[in-house]
Amino acid sequence: MTGQQPERRPYPALFEREQEITATAEAVEALCARVADGGPVSGGLLLYSGEAGAGKTALLAQLRRIAAGHEGCTVLHARGSASAATVPFNIVRQLLQPALASMTQDQRHDLLGAWYDIAGPALGIAPPVGSHADPQGVRDGIDWLVTQMALTRAPLLIIIDDAHWGDAESLAWLASFAVRLEDLPLLMAVAYRPGELPDHSPGFQELVTSRGHRPVVLHSLTPRAVAGLVRAALGDGADDPFCREVWAVTGGNPYETTELIAKARDRGLKPAEESAALLRELGASSRGSGLVTRLERLGTATTRFAWAASVLGTEIAPRRAAMLAGMSPAEADECADRLREARILTGVEQMEFVHPLIATAVYQAVPPATRTAMHRLAAWALTNAGLGAAAASRHLLEVHPDGDAELVEQLRVAAREHLAVGAPEAASRCLERALSEPPPAEDRPAVLYELGCSALLTSPPTTINHLRAALALPGLPEDLRVDATYRLSQAYAHNGQLNEAAQVVAEHEERAPQGAGRMRLQAAHFLWKGIQLEEEGAHERSLRLARLADHLKGRDNSERALLALRSFDAMIRGEDAVLVTELNDRVLQDGRLAQGMSWTNTEWGFEIPSVVGITYAYTDRLDQAEELFTEAIRSFEISGWRGAHLAFAHEFLGMVHFRRGNLDVAEGFLREGLRLADRLGPGLPIQWDGTCLLIDTLLARGQVDNARIVAEKYSFGPPYPPAMVMPDAPSVVGRLLLALGRRKEAIAELEAAGRRLEERGRNNTLWAPWALDLAVAVATEEPERARALADQAVRNAARFGTDTAMGEALRRSAQVAEEGDVLPRLTQAVEHLRKSPCRYECAAALVDHGVALRGAGRLGEAAVQLREGLLLAEECGADGLAARARAEATAVADEGGEPVRR
Repeated sequence: MTGQQPERRPYPALFEREQEITATAEAVEALCARVADGGPVSGGLLLYSGEAGAGKTALLAQLRRIAAGHEGCTVLHARGSASAATVPFNIVRQLLQPALASMTQDQRHDLLGAWYDIAGPALGIAPPVGSHADPQGVRDGIDWLVTQMALTRAPLLIIIDDAHWGDAESLAWLASFAVRLEDLPLLMAVAYRPGELPDHSPGFQELVTSRGHRPVVLHSLTPRAVAGLVRAALGDGADDPFCREVWAVTGGNPYETTELIAKARDRGLKPAEESAALLRELGASSRGSGLVTRLERLGTATTRFAWAASVLGTEIAPRRAAMLAGMSPAEADECADRLREARILTGVEQMEFVHPLIATAVYQAVPPATRTAMHRLAAWALTNAGLGAAAASRHLLEVHPDGDAELVEQLRVAAREHLAVGAPEAASRCLERALSEPPPAEDRPAVLYELGCSALLTSPPTTINHLRAALALPGLPEDLRVDATYRLSQAYAHNGQLNEAAQVVAEHEERAPQGAGRMRLQAAHFLWKGIQLEEEGAHERSLRLARLADHLKGRDNSERALLALRSFDAMIRGEDAVLVTELNDRVLQDGRLAQGMSWTNTEWGFEIPSVVGITYAYTDRLDQAEELFTEAIRSFEISGWRGAHLAFAHEFLGMVHFRRGNLDVAEGFLREGLRLADRLGPGLPIQWDGTCLLIDTLLARGQVDNARIVAEKYSFGPPYPPAMVMPDAPSVVGRLLLALGRRKEAIAELEAAGRRLEERGRNNTLWAPWALDLAVAVATEEPERARALADQAVRNAARFGTDTAMGEALRRSAQVAEEGDVLPRLTQAVEHLRKSPCRYECAAALVDHGVALRGAGRLGEAAVQLREGLLLAEECGADGLAARARAEATAVADEGGEPVRR
């Protein structure tokens, strides 16, 4: 093999690109200058849009040369490929692997830190540590790595060519990371074909088409520029008709213009009008069928080698291409030389096509049977080389279906490998292809089950379809049948179909044999029924659950799940809190979640631990609740679960801090939870919980306008989601309307909430304080009704029995009580709330008590209560309550009472 390359000719793609080059150079120079000055640095995004052959690659190459002229500028480069568009994290790995490869293992560990096990498998530098990696967690890990590189190797330039052929996983990362560019010393340049944006990456489509990012559009060359190129290559004697015809044949496309001029020179065409007629035939040979004809003229062996190269796609290894083409290395070397001379391939040790247009034309020319056979051989070669089933899967996907059980197994293995690195969509493609093979009849239910599970987090409707199909077939082992049913119910629930979720587990529970599997399905049934906002048959379901669970000891996880659901249901119903906590304690082992029921356990999901923590939070066991939700955050972060799970944990740890009265801390956790949830898209159930808790927190802080803004942002109000929210969403909507002065609307909302809750026996006055707010709302016009509502709330709170429930109900009922009952109720409220861990409610009771004492003329006592209430309100971050306490204390001092000392 000679390995000689044809003489490089001037590439015209940079003709008439002076403005683009100048703007690009200025962006790089500005970034480098800001980094050198040590001042504030902000990066940016450069988008280059153009059709095939418009010169995007040449412009990006010029960008790399510009960056190379700046000392210390780090450049990361990647290029999309049609043949590798299904390879997860292909672009990300191209960008980062060269830099990571130069490091030692310890250096890579130090750079990635806690993200090593999360992002390392996707980057191809570490083995997976679990069966399922959360895609959001992987993206966050890549964010961390790129951020660290930007900060330690600034200025950093990231260049991505042919992004329209990018894999879904890389483009999802790119779209999410782009919003951070302005805060980093990083410039990102992305080139793409506007008419070929991938459907699998809506985030990337939005990025390049949004008004905030205007791309540089690379237009075709003008006739004048083409004439200049012709004369530069063929001599100044080239006449105008000849030059004009070159432009007419190519349309001014830079790549096609280059090729046509080169072919004219190779053929020895005279650049005159008499030769113009031959240009169309020459131009046709650069693309489509003309290119194929030109390739065939190079001989059968060379054509077959080119076919093999097109199947391999990018970074074509000559020996592997020879194996696919069925020829010796020596013969392959000769074929490669001929293809380089014909300007079809370039490179020696690692070859690639001169232009993607050529690669596409050659691949499309491969006969279908030959293409399938070559893909099968390529998959075998990659597997045999130890690169794994996932690396081979892009070829397996292209093999013609033929009932091959071995290929089905390879695809199933590849799907598991894709899931382990955080690429569920790639896993689904493999399993869908396995189904079309088709698999042996006895394996089909298992393949459908695996396919359904792979799409659980990304597409609940897809999961529903596949798991229903799996359960409809005979041959699914009983343990998989139970798991498939449970996961199907989860998919229904995630899709907002709680009735269907409860129904499907009820149906399969009846057919399941006695044992842990059946109890697991029973638990799922009670879970999906019990959290429905408008559950039918709530009383009967609660009685069945109590009969089933009250005698259980928590000997295994099925019993623990039923106990958790029973205690949660009893808490919502406002049953005796002593019984509630005793049931809840049976769920834990030595005060901790049992093995197999952890936050990241996929058998039970996070729902069971969550109801345990919520129940503790509403029964004044805040230490246990805080420990559980802190553990949730830690577990999710360690496992890389950075989507809804982590958002949920932040929001419910915020709830615990709200219950404690740490209102500023609570607001921080709640806003972070909503930020995490917002990344997943609008309208998610977890956003309801976060919004409801944040609004309640802001109202407690006295920030009514901020609460209104949050409510408007998240459309907080009817229609409500099918699942209940923590706290009860309609009750909080009514409270917000009341704070905004919209009393009639508040009354209507609270009355509807009350009817809904009373019909279902949900009488917990802390989770759903509708009656106490409604009492205040109607007190002016219907004082007797207001007192009746408040008294019933006090009775419900007494039945529940926690100091917080009793104290808060007494405090709120005093607002509508007859004059002689106000002070006694507030005195009792303060006594209860001093024993409660909920400091905000205690502060409110102290202030209310102080105000009532002032009204009774007991100024000394009033001053004492107001002083304590003020200090506690300030500690809680309850600004509105503190302002009220301060004003009342000033009034007491003015009236001759003891002044408040700070």
